[in-house]
Amino acid sequence: MEGDFIKIHEWLLPLSWIYGLGVGIRNRLFDMGILKSRDFKVPVISVGNITVGGSGKTPHVEYLIRLLRDKTKVAVLSRGYKRKSKGYVLADKDATASVIGDEPSQMKKKYPDVYVAVDKNRCHGIERLTEDEETKDTDVILLDDAYQHRYVKPGVNILLVDYHRLIIYDKLLPAGRLREPKQGKNRADIVIVTKCPRNLKPMEFRVLTRAMDLFPYQKLYFTTLKYNKLKPLYFGEDRPVSDIQPDENILLLTGIASPKQIIIDLKPYTKNITPLTYPDHHRFKRKDIERINEMFAAMPEPKIIITTEKDNARLFGVEGLSDEVRQHIYMLPVEIEFMLEQQEEFNEKIIGYVRKNSRNSVLAKAKDDHKSNNRNRSGNGTRTISFRNNG
Repeated sequence: MEGDFIKIHEWLLPLSWIYGLGVGIRNRLFDMGILKSRDFKVPVISVGNITVGGSGKTPHVEYLIRLLRDKTKVAVLSRGYKRKSKGYVLADKDATASVIGDEPSQMKKKYPDVYVAVDKNRCHGIERLTEDEETKDTDVILLDDAYQHRYVKPGVNILLVDYHRLIIYDKLLPAGRLREPKQGKNRADIVIVTKCPRNLKPMEFRVLTRAMDLFPYQKLYFTTLKYNKLKPLYFGEDRPVSDIQPDENILLLTGIASPKQIIIDLKPYTKNITPLTYPDHHRFKRKDIERINEMFAAMPEPKIIITTEKDNARLFGVEGLSDEVRQHIYMLPVEIEFMLEQQEEFNEKIIGYVRKNSRNSVLAKAKDDHKSNNRNRSGNGTRTISFRNNG
């Protein structure tokens, strides 16, 4: 059921109140204009959440990349969490997770024609992407995990909410997992409930819609996970997930926020799943590699190791993996699918926003763009747009 992964540490609620006071003051300063949010003349789409841990940001950013990259020059700007580099870094084809972070590294490898940059200072990162000679043809910037980075005012603010950790049931840090009060959802133009079970009934969608309690200007969507073929890290051929046999033993190796949804989705194929779980963004050390080798060697045949795309960015090329592990380790690529036949509506919202605000892309030259241009050419005004005024 929704919210079933939430744990509240009641004894920490007094600290959550103090934390919430600080976050509330910060948000109020932005709302009052004392702390300034900047507009940019390039379309900016932010994808993020208000909870600690994974809500599916990377698959949703990758969905936007696939939606826009044939029509625009797309750039992705991330903080590059746990990278060893500093400041602004523009990824090249050889950029590693240690230099730009695991999610940016994953996206650059999958979409080499897309600009991928990291910068803790998102305003500075946007300036570099739009002004540097090699990236100044950028048409649209996707901000990865920037919902709390209020110094940037995105044209479209997308909030992701994990079905299993709905913000309406959660509490502020440290008692719960919320980074800010649930009222923070009011800044979103689009809210997406992610990782939904495929068998949700119509009544459950209606209950979730009422529970999220959104404003009329906000659009609510539901997505679920779609797994592509297993891909070998080192040897072998791609393998459909449906080929997993009931007697097959899986060592599920993850360094993500929570592998629970993957376990749920793999159980229809085999019940023999052994999780080997590390913290999110974990850097694998020698002792970790030894543990992986020992656990896999002790498992009975037939057996396989499955890891995530994000972990692949940190696992591939590490020293010490046994030959047996290298021959049996696969990554599980994941994409998102919209439910309730909402995909076309979502696509039109995003493409329409970029079309109205971009001068260089194919979208900006579309035949039906003249009305949008007439509405949005107002001297030197900003080139952002909100669904609050364009429902």
